[in-house]
Amino acid sequence: MYLLFIKPEIKTPSGLMARPVLTSYYKSQHFRNRPFNKYNVYTSPDQTILCQDSKQSMYCQLLCGLVQRSHVLRVGAVFASAFLRAVKFLEDHYKELCADIRTGTVTSWITDSSCRDSVLSILNGPNQELADEIESECAEKSWEGILRRIWPKAKYVEVIVTGSMAQYIPTLEFYSGGLPLVSTMYASSECYFGINLNPLCDPADVSYTLLPNMAYFEFLPVDDKSHEEIHFATHSNTDDDDDALKEDLIVNLVNVEVGQYYEIVITTFTGLYRYRVGDILKVTGFHNKAPQFRFVQRRNVVLSIDTDKTSEEDLLNAVTQAKLNHLQHPSSLLLTEYTSYADTSSIPGHYVLFWELKPRHSNDPPKLDDKTMEDCCSEVEDCLDYVYRRCRNRDKSIGPLEIRVVSLGTFDSLMDFCVSQGSSLNQYKTPRCVKSGGALEILDSRVIGRFFSKRVPQWEPLGLDS
Repeated sequence: MYLLFIKPEIKTPSGLMARPVLTSYYKSQHFRNRPFNKYNVYTSPDQTILCQDSKQSMYCQLLCGLVQRSHVLRVGAVFASAFLRAVKFLEDHYKELCADIRTGTVTSWITDSSCRDSVLSILNGPNQELADEIESECAEKSWEGILRRIWPKAKYVEVIVTGSMAQYIPTLEFYSGGLPLVSTMYASSECYFGINLNPLCDPADVSYTLLPNMAYFEFLPVDDKSHEEIHFATHSNTDDDDDALKEDLIVNLVNVEVGQYYEIVITTFTGLYRYRVGDILKVTGFHNKAPQFRFVQRRNVVLSIDTDKTSEEDLLNAVTQAKLNHLQHPSSLLLTEYTSYADTSSIPGHYVLFWELKPRHSNDPPKLDDKTMEDCCSEVEDCLDYVYRRCRNRDKSIGPLEIRVVSLGTFDSLMDFCVSQGSSLNQYKTPRCVKSGGALEILDSRVIGRFFSKRVPQWEPLGLDS
């Protein structure tokens, strides 16, 4: 049961049609007329995948996956965030889904006729016993291990859990009941980059082996901490800058060094020339002579108030530490989503983290303990870098970090908003730093608790700062 979604095409100002690469593939004859492969059979009929309405598509694909539960050997979606959205959708709609299985019909709000017909052919009449089994599992107070309970023959969960998707690993482990999390590939709309040759490795150890026949790969060295380009901070369109990019900075595929960080640059068969994808990678080793990389983050995704520059990776590590030290015991809360923004509406400005929290053993709203949440704020600050702590401790140029807890379902609303603005549901990733007014309005309107760090993080002067 691998869930796939499409996005409607858009028209560029010049009149050309544009769409994400996955949508293009799913709509192509290569996908529609693909030969049968017993190792890659989807539970979802093509009609449900190609449905333009994402909610109808999600419902129909889950319904087909439930009906065929005894045949499901893997579960997943492209990104971890999309798959967890499907789990949440199942949690909200399982009674309706079970009613359809029990009666052998499809709910009336599924209006796409091709979806209805394809799903009805799979339902093949009422199935009271199956509906009762699924409803019994879903009605349990805790959804821990729900994937293994509903799909008992599933061997693994296939989702991308590297980069910003890494924060979903604990939530996936909670729902999966011990199923391995498999991250198979590294790709973008511009190019297919590489594959994971050790798919059953720990998610934290995933490295992708670049496929040198996919494109011509080059690399810009970046600083291992700030992830800014070394010796060359910005590019303009001048010939001098182009020469510098070509001659002084660029590193060929065979010359990358283990342990170093690079921004990937590609030249593709379809016409992209030295295109900067914006991904920061770390070289972890080689397979034969092909380098292997760990995806670190998207370039320039940072929080900054003063001279501080907090990267996506720094924020993930700090949030993870706070979660491990303060949410698991005694509060037993699950951090299901987070994002952030730099609030400069007051002086000094401060970091704001939006957290969506869920009790581990119930679906009730979380009970928030003031001290626990304040400790989380302080823990995050303690884990941020030297410059941030100096700004907070000595310069007083950054105010206390704030965590705003939002109600359950807030990040689903954020995703709906982003999709309505043109994002692809199939390729949507929760932004780790939000800047748009509409997104902030959604988050702020659903805040159920606000907490600030009650102490200044420790900082000691080093050399020139003393």
